[in-house]
Amino acid sequence: MKKILAFAAIGICFALQTATADAAKMLQIKGSDTLINLVQRLAEVYMEENPGKYIAVTGGGSGTGVAAMINNKCDIANSSRLMKPKELKLAADNGVTAHRVVIAMDGLSVITNPSLGVDKLTVDQIGALFRGEITNWKDIGGPDRKVTLYGRQSNSGTYVYFQDYILKGDYSQKMNRMNGNAQIVEGVKADPGGIGYVGVGYVKEANGLTVVSVAAKAGAEYASPLNSADVKSGKYPIARPLNQYINGNPTGAVREFLEYELSPAGQRVVEEEGFFPIPQEYKEYNKKAGL
Repeated sequence: MKKILAFAAIGICFALQTATADAAKMLQIKGSDTLINLVQRLAEVYMEENPGKYIAVTGGGSGTGVAAMINNKCDIANSSRLMKPKELKLAADNGVTAHRVVIAMDGLSVITNPSLGVDKLTVDQIGALFRGEITNWKDIGGPDRKVTLYGRQSNSGTYVYFQDYILKGDYSQKMNRMNGNAQIVEGVKADPGGIGYVGVGYVKEANGLTVVSVAAKAGAEYASPLNSADVKSGKYPIARPLNQYINGNPTGAVREFLEYELSPAGQRVVEEEGFFPIPQEYKEYNKKAGL
């Protein structure tokens, strides 16, 4: 019995040591809700093709990922926005050199409930809606129905991007602040007056939603976020790069995974998940990080 117990104890110790070793090798990626499904899928395919490699991908918003990277709590931060000057300063103060890598393009999509019949809006109209200046759909050609807004919480990079580039002001206090893209999709589907914004990867099938075509200004041509050429060329006015931040020049496991994401195989996964491969300008940008 003593021998059996001794062997069992050795087995448990070995298992714990193995688990600890695997955890130590595990690449930690945190951040953007827009990027989480995409990067989880990239990680799954990468691990399938590279046995012995381990990657953990968690969400929480771009702000959460950037903070974790600044504090050396993750290897890669997913971010759907650029780092803020104060974040770059915090990173530098903490001995972290933040390097940005662009891994995909997003046609940030405005969605409405199909019963509204609203499928085209200008950037100014979208801004006015989310600032709370337009409160009834009849004011922009829709039915006599109250506007209900669905957006993200302030730790979201998409919240910040939309505020900076579309609202150029404050969100309406009446906006429903949701935890993620999937919640916004479900909210708009269920609400006859609903409008929201999500990453294009969340509307690739667009069942039960209207994906709005957007014009940069009144009189300009409307473009769809579902059109790859319009997104990559910038014709769609709410196109944006999706980023990952790392500390310093990429090496080891971080470099290997980034190289996979940017490879033809990785960029095919980007397309399969409903986003768009990076155009040449961002391929050139990534070369600055040695990728």
